[in-house]
Amino acid sequence: MSQSRREFLRRSGCALGAATLVSGIENFGMVNALAQGTTDYRALVCIFLAGGNDGNNVVVPLSSSGYSSYSSVRGASGLAIAQASLLSITPPSIGDPFGLHPNLPELQTLWSQQKLAVVSNVGPLVYPITRQQYQSSAVARPYQLFSHSDQIAQWQTGRSDAVSPTGWGGRAADTFGPYASGFPMITALSGGAFIQGAATHPLSIAAAPTPLNQVLILNGFGTGTDEVARRTSMNYLRTVDRDPTLVKALSDRTQQALDIGRSLNVDPVLTTVFPNTTLGNQLRQVAKVIKHIQSSPSLGVTRQIFFCQLGGFDTHQNQVGTQASLLTQVSQAMKAFYDATIELGAESQVTTFTHSDFGRTLQPAGSGSGVVGSDHAWGNHHFVMGGAVRGGDFYGVAGPNGTVFPSLQLSGPNDTDSRGRWIPTVSVEQYAATLASWYGVSSTDIPVVFPLIGNFSTSNLGFMM
Repeated sequence: MSQSRREFLRRSGCALGAATLVSGIENFGMVNALAQGTTDYRALVCIFLAGGNDGNNVVVPLSSSGYSSYSSVRGASGLAIAQASLLSITPPSIGDPFGLHPNLPELQTLWSQQKLAVVSNVGPLVYPITRQQYQSSAVARPYQLFSHSDQIAQWQTGRSDAVSPTGWGGRAADTFGPYASGFPMITALSGGAFIQGAATHPLSIAAAPTPLNQVLILNGFGTGTDEVARRTSMNYLRTVDRDPTLVKALSDRTQQALDIGRSLNVDPVLTTVFPNTTLGNQLRQVAKVIKHIQSSPSLGVTRQIFFCQLGGFDTHQNQVGTQASLLTQVSQAMKAFYDATIELGAESQVTTFTHSDFGRTLQPAGSGSGVVGSDHAWGNHHFVMGGAVRGGDFYGVAGPNGTVFPSLQLSGPNDTDSRGRWIPTVSVEQYAATLASWYGVSSTDIPVVFPLIGNFSTSNLGFMM
């Protein structure tokens, strides 16, 4: 049975399989941003902890008064971590001891090597807001607080006042414009709003153990007579009828996928051993892409952004065991990835950071042995890792207690109500703008990428060199 041209193009596009170019459509008034003339390589790697990681059990005060405040709320339910099992760290900017979750020993090592920093009490904000202003609605709040989908969107888009079709990673990439080689600036190991730009067309690939030279295989276009004829027909059809914008966009995206597939013609070998886990395999593939770029100077790639994701952090119940297992995966995978950047000689050129939906309430949720968890909250603590990070310290904006770390007190100065939902003192925009500035986004473009940044006292938190 004969096929229409439209049906043939549809099937040809589907045959790209893993070569999913998460793309916008050219034209429609979009103009590619001018390249900024960069020649040195830098990469940002976002790790999204999906579900809302409980930061209260990730970074815990170890001083007598601090731990007492924490355990007095969480201890009776079994949600508190034993003081003796916490991994001790002391941020010099605060001076008091804190403890990392006991399943983060690799991150404790990176902290001691000053390659890991904590950015404290971060969350979506429209303006800085106090407890009194929050409760009286005197200052605009982010829309749909405590909702998974809305807070994920606000973290990934860097907009808390309105729904945005683009993410802050995509907009940062837009400021550099496309590479002449056509190789995408953004590579996604998982989907999300973070990777969407107005002019940037991200690339989506499978994680390891899929070999890198197998992630963009064009299925059904081999060496057989019928397969060669199919390829010839596809190549011809992409040269005609290009006036309609949608047809041109499909043809060009198909060609871009084919070109990228040809450039990924080897599977780079790494000596660093990665854990065979969800996040470990994603970060292993990221390291392979970076090595491929290093060995392919003709591609002209000087900036890259990667997006990875690990789910399971929505711990309304069974939090203790679930989070412990997930944090083991995070710690081992992040340390392996940092070691791989050392292997590649790129440890100061690659910065890895965490995002999550929101923090979780200090007050436990649920009851009974082994089922206790915590509910959706707001401000949270995040990790930044790399050779260019001013590691071994806490960063942020001082709150009512005079430090960047919130007071762990129900109905206290940092609480929205009476459950321990910390009001952020650092906006997502400030956290992200600090990373984007290091990445090379110019000071004039920072307000373009982060439209709300002018609402806050600083656009740079100082944790990058």
